[in-house]
Amino acid sequence: MCGILGAYRCNIEPERFGKCLDLLSHRGPDGFGIWTSDDNICQLGHRRLAIIDLSDRSKQPMTIGSRYTIVFNGEIYNYLELKVELKKKGYCFKSSGDAEVVFDFVY
Repeated sequence: MCGILGAYRCNIEPERFGKCLDLLSHRGPDGFGIWTSDDNICQLGHRRLAIIDLSDRSKQPMTIGSRYTIVFNGEIYNYLELKVELKKKGYCFKSSGDAEVVFDFVY
């Protein structure tokens, strides 16, 4: 399982937030990402354990449009079936991972 970290209205220095995320490196040795909102109120961090999509297209935090950003720790077991259903409705996917499926239900 991946490691996730979030802070809301905590004003954590970026360097300290990164060090906290590094404490989760055993949960996600394949990469990491940090996202900070434009107003610095929200910070999201992700330590990646790449299993389904090994490419950078499934890197997190993942942002779609300018409104939604997600860190996702888990697995959508029927994501392939959901992707087929969403593609029929006109959705386009950039990755072959499962986290992007969550976005297409809310975006």
